[in-house]
Amino acid sequence: MGDSVRRAIAEQIDPITEATLFVADHASHLATVVRPALAKGKMVISDRYSDSRYAYQSVTLQKIIPDPEAWLRAMHNGWSIPPDRTFLCVLPVDEALSRLKPDSQREHFERREVLEKVQNNYLSYARNEPDRFVIVDAMLPSETVAKFVADAIREMWIAGKKRKK
Repeated sequence: MGDSVRRAIAEQIDPITEATLFVADHASHLATVVRPALAKGKMVISDRYSDSRYAYQSVTLQKIIPDPEAWLRAMHNGWSIPPDRTFLCVLPVDEALSRLKPDSQREHFERREVLEKVQNNYLSYARNEPDRFVIVDAMLPSETVAKFVADAIREMWIAGKKRKK
């Protein structure tokens, strides 16, 4: 499914088809990776998940679908697994843009106006679910960010094992 999503982005397919392909990719990921791992008692770490769909596709679907975020959430309702914890790496949009490929090689998600709205969406989710979201200052050195996240995950794993005893 990931190849289909990448091809759709490269071909600049319409936003509704693109969003449904992202949802299909998520469903495939759940079926082939997440659910089997959880069934074995494993911890699953994902670099993107349903929040990214809500944050990004609700922006690209503006003026196409009324209340695109509600539409996207409804598509996930009943089968998607909410994450226990989300590490939200935040940095100024200008800094994010400076870390990307040159303008001519960027995807439509990588434009300033899109990234500003996406970041606002993520920050809103974090405000609404403060127990799940951990805000991470992505301006810190990458080693510091990686250590912070790894230590937090390790603590969650140990705490989860202690609760099961």
